Amino acid sequence: MSLIASLIGPVSGILDKVIPDSDMKAKLAHEIATMSDTHAQQALLAQLEINKAEAASGSLFKGGWRPFVGWICGFALLYHFILCPLIIFVVALSGAEIPPLPEFDMGSLMTVLLGMLGIGGLRSYEKTKGLTK
Repeated sequence: MSLIASLIGPVSGILDKVIPDSDMKAKLAHEIATMSDTHAQQALLAQLEINKAEAASGSLFKGGWRPFVGWICGFALLYHFILCPLIIFVVALSGAEIPPLPEFDMGSLMTVLLGMLGIGGLRSYEKTKGLTK
């Protein structure tokens, strides 16, 4: 939003030079100023519709490859940040020694997860515009 806000002033200045009608200038300046807010609101409304559709589904995993990858990434995060430290703590309390637990390449995992989440947002946008089935 800050990028859009920083462009509003220069664009309004250009309108002063290009459009002689002051009413038209005011109307266009207002449309430019509210453009980012309108877009953000439309994106939120689209996401709410997606959330409602997913909540109506009875399936836990929602089927398909994206939920599968999401569950794998979610399990890997659970293991890396919660289970592994708890296992090490419990084993240390018991006094036993265990070999080092496997570690995931979190850089690659986060790349996949964040990319998938971004792609999911674009797919939601496409679905609300009726561009996909």
